[in-house]
Amino acid sequence: MTQAPSKIRYRTVKAGPATVFYREAGDPRHPAVLLLHGFPTSSHMFRNLIPLLADRYHVVAPDLPGFGFTVAPDRAEFGYSFANLAKVIGAFTDAIGLARFAIYVFDYGAPVGFRLALAHPDRVTAIISQNGNAYEEGLSGGWSPIQRYWQDPTPANRKELRSFLSPDATKWQYTHGVADPAEVAPESYTLDSVLLSRPGNDEIQLDLFLDYASNVALYPNFQAYFAERKPPLLAVWGKNDPFFLPPGAEAFKRDNPNAEVHFFDTGHFALETHAADIANAIREFLGRAVASGKRNAA
Repeated sequence: MTQAPSKIRYRTVKAGPATVFYREAGDPRHPAVLLLHGFPTSSHMFRNLIPLLADRYHVVAPDLPGFGFTVAPDRAEFGYSFANLAKVIGAFTDAIGLARFAIYVFDYGAPVGFRLALAHPDRVTAIISQNGNAYEEGLSGGWSPIQRYWQDPTPANRKELRSFLSPDATKWQYTHGVADPAEVAPESYTLDSVLLSRPGNDEIQLDLFLDYASNVALYPNFQAYFAERKPPLLAVWGKNDPFFLPPGAEAFKRDNPNAEVHFFDTGHFALETHAADIANAIREFLGRAVASGKRNAA
């Protein structure tokens, strides 16, 4: 008998200064997986993955402040930094009662998730990184305009980055490196573009571009965490990503020799084309990690 797919529910909860929108599926009694999206998207990027995990796991995917349907304060009242995003997501996990969870991190979700792990290492049971970088060798030349802004945060350098917020740039992030762009659903980049174009959101995104330098400064701390704590770690990587290169995935094994690395012939948004393959890798990986955790707890 075929099991009926788990229903996805769409909820909001107050978390610090934000009202966080999130998608949730699966039995709350099952091991939890927290899905953290990146730029320029939202929890919508997990729409295909969630049903593939929810029969076995309690899956939760929030929208970060400044993205998706989360309601957060104006930037005059709330500093849009990665430290503050991590604080909101930490408050979110408390608000919905997630005591322990694996994290799936992508793009911006990586520094948010890794900051959570540094703050609460005993709460993070495993890490799945899908093009979620923590090593300088993983940064491509595509970061050069943003790095110039870090080094010289002038209005001119800030203005230059506005091109990253255009609909064409968003679509390109989804389709670059994909063997068949017809596999990428147009509602993905279209929704992202509409939400990016909300009044004031451009300045929020430019603030976060500037603050991304704080994540690179924390790379040694993230790496020390991987080396000392050795959390079960799976990297599932679109190998044609124009921003986060395959050496960034391989580098996890330098600090955690037990890390598993899988490459897929696709781009930055690997779930658009390889959700089933990635879900299979996650299910096998988490099955082993959960079993190992139970043995270690015994």
